[in-house]
Amino acid sequence: MRNLRPPLAGKRPLKRSLTLNGHKTSVSLEEPFWRFFSNLAKEQNKTVNALAVEVDVSRDSQVGLATSIRLFCLEAALNRRSKK
Repeated sequence: MRNLRPPLAGKRPLKRSLTLNGHKTSVSLEEPFWRFFSNLAKEQNKTVNALAVEVDVSRDSQVGLATSIRLFCLEAALNRRSKK
């Protein structure tokens, strides 16, 4: 029987440091989300911190920053896919 687990199954999120408007904070994100988010920032000629501020100010106060970043990445990926 072959293994059907995704290649990243069981990989724990890593804590990443951010500075949002002078306030130091951290988020726990899985490597693929962090890489994608970092690449989005580069594509937009922004720092990761600047893009994280944009996500932070637009998120619902009931939703954590890490979750908001994941959803931001998902939305960006889906938008790219629909443009193909």
